[in-house]
Amino acid sequence: MKEKKSFFKGALFGALAMLLIAALAACGIKAGKKEAVTETTETKISELKTLIDQNYLGDVDEDELEEGIYKGYISGLDDPYSVYYDEEETQALYESTQGEYSGIGAVLSQNMDSGVITLVQIYEDSPAMKAGLQDNDILYKVEGEEVTGQDLTEVVSKIKGEQGTEVNLTVLRGEDAEEITVTAVRDKIQAQTVQYQMLEDNIGYIAVSEFDAVTYDQYKAALEDLENQGMNGLIVDLRNNPGGSLSTVCDMVDLMVPEGLVVYTEDKNGKRSEMTSDEEHQFKQPLVVLVNGYSASASEIFSGAIQDYGTGTIVGTQTYGKGVVQQLFDLDDGTCVKLTIAEYFTPKGRSINGKGITPDVEVEHERDENHPEADNQLDKAIEVIQGLR
Repeated sequence: MKEKKSFFKGALFGALAMLLIAALAACGIKAGKKEAVTETTETKISELKTLIDQNYLGDVDEDELEEGIYKGYISGLDDPYSVYYDEEETQALYESTQGEYSGIGAVLSQNMDSGVITLVQIYEDSPAMKAGLQDNDILYKVEGEEVTGQDLTEVVSKIKGEQGTEVNLTVLRGEDAEEITVTAVRDKIQAQTVQYQMLEDNIGYIAVSEFDAVTYDQYKAALEDLENQGMNGLIVDLRNNPGGSLSTVCDMVDLMVPEGLVVYTEDKNGKRSEMTSDEEHQFKQPLVVLVNGYSASASEIFSGAIQDYGTGTIVGTQTYGKGVVQQLFDLDDGTCVKLTIAEYFTPKGRSINGKGITPDVEVEHERDENHPEADNQLDKAIEVIQGLR
């Protein structure tokens, strides 16, 4: 049996003690108690180790226990957006933000209240589509393990993997929550974050599923193509878009609004950072942005800026209300931690954290069993565009 390193001694004791001391110092407990804290930490971990060694029925993986300590420490912040990632999860996370990865080609969104994970978009001709997965399937299990309530990034890392390997997924489909299990063969995927077409009456339509490194170029190309086709009005669909890169969304907003503030952030010390647009680009045709309760973070930065400048009309339902910014910190050992570091504000100084963006035209989505392709929110967006001409 492969010998595993023990983390109950030496360096880990010191590291945990320093972490605990920092936390206690933040609560007003002086660093002078370092020795007592270190001793208490070592004693308690040693006691836990003894109890596990003497009583725990299953096999013990020391490395997994070590990772559990780090995950537990960050989870103690009680912040759903702050997460510790192990080596495998870190690699998957960086791949996903670049827009190219080995996976199945599906966009996932999670309800932070219920923990339910939904497949909100299946890429065309992807492994997910070939396996029979459909938009709006509820992801129930990955390799037989229930994933509801797990951190979304961790779930995504379980689905991704080496090209050519298989992953078994169980989903719940339809109002009857029919349980369906499929096997998808992973492949190289470039995130299709932008889809577009020309609708009736020369109204352009661009759907953005997330804001990754590849999204700006895809969005700009779609915008230019539609303009070359004679577009006379545009709908940007951000429904079910969970967010993504702050710099990417700011670059996209720069294509739409006049020179000025796009968004600003404030950290725990009140330090303000501003992201601005230049005067080179400004969208001057009738514009509608479609949103819903799953439009979060960067989607709210986009729609908030459009609303504040009066550049377009926001149509749909109240957005999610994720008005905080996270930053990834490399821990120099292949792992990283994502921490909430700031709150963001729209150009007019609105905080949307826990509130969301209120649409100018509120329209609840109405499901039509006889015509599942029907989209009353999109119909309303088209109506608004026509009324703005």
